[in-house]
Amino acid sequence: MSEGLRAIVAAVSSTGHAFPVMALARELHRRGHEVLVQTSERWRDAVEGRGMRFAPGEQPFVLPGTHADGGQGPTLAELTRSRTAIIEEFGPDVVVSDGLTLSSALAADAVGVRRATLIPHPYPAPEPGLPLYLWGMRPPRTPLGSAAWRALSPLAQPALRQGRRALNEARAELGLPPLRRFHGEVSDRLAIVATFPQLEYPRRWPAHVHVTGPMFFELPHPEVELPPGEEPLVLVAGSTVQEPERLVRVTLEALSEEPVRVVATTNRRGEAWSGQVPDNAAVVDWVSYAQVMPRASLVVCSGGHGTVVRALSEGVPVLVSPGGGDQAENGARVAWAGAGLMLPSRLLRPGSLRWAVRSLLSDPRFAARARAIGAWGRENDGAASGAELVERLARAGAAPRDDEGAA
Repeated sequence: MSEGLRAIVAAVSSTGHAFPVMALARELHRRGHEVLVQTSERWRDAVEGRGMRFAPGEQPFVLPGTHADGGQGPTLAELTRSRTAIIEEFGPDVVVSDGLTLSSALAADAVGVRRATLIPHPYPAPEPGLPLYLWGMRPPRTPLGSAAWRALSPLAQPALRQGRRALNEARAELGLPPLRRFHGEVSDRLAIVATFPQLEYPRRWPAHVHVTGPMFFELPHPEVELPPGEEPLVLVAGSTVQEPERLVRVTLEALSEEPVRVVATTNRRGEAWSGQVPDNAAVVDWVSYAQVMPRASLVVCSGGHGTVVRALSEGVPVLVSPGGGDQAENGARVAWAGAGLMLPSRLLRPGSLRWAVRSLLSDPRFAARARAIGAWGRENDGAASGAELVERLARAGAAPRDDEGAA
């Protein structure tokens, strides 16, 4: 192995962003590099217990022009100055941050350290002829449909311009020149997209953007007792950021008389379930995906990217009933890939969910497609691919300041 590097990796506190970043950090550390992980204090033990250095970092996403902690905390520029001090003290060759940790990205620019962006979900940049990201729509099948989406693309421009303007205001406060490109928080030297390529719509890919496959990280958890029997196992995984009770309640009711076994997790550690539980089901506050997913025949979830790709990595089809954020987008891509179905939240009823579950379990094409995606994942380790890209960037030489950007 060549000479070791020094890397800072940073993420907000949510598991959907922190876990892929920590998976990348773990792989870099395994390769002999010195790694400092900057994220929420809640993940300190997980980081230090794996031999890496830890520094408290951004917990919620702090927008340009706003304050952390509901208006009582520091601004983005003030956070960036504290991150700059950490970079100067640690002396990294490269800084990697998720797309929401703007302070670390800005601090790297201020110090002149090469930086990369880890995107823990499908690539969000707009593409002419494709649906706008977060709309939760499948790509068009005809030239007329593509033309319609091209006509609608200007709808995204005001929000993008507003975001770029706010980001440039923060850059100006830090003495950094403005960026001309949209999505200025995403590095124009290396953007790592940690999802399955099978979930990416066909598009023109910039040379600096690489789809590596998902990056998995899981904290150990005691095994849970599964319902007895040989019937297909359905895992119901409530969202870690959205309210999980409705999805769990509706699924338990829908499947109470079906020839399946159900394990439902609220993903709320320490919070007991107060609702009814049918005889063929168990409800827990947390579950190890490593234990249950390989045994499952179907995963029912809100569409968080981490849950979706973990299910597909085990060759398990997915039923998504999205709540908010990017969950509808993830559900649309699962359905487009043929590895599951999406049930809009407005249609989430016991009858409709029961029909969707029956459809997914009875049609072998869904499981076959999920298994094919999982097989690709076993041949393509996302964290290893990402670490190689980071190494390549870090060894490319001194970093020019990110003050021009792409038009």
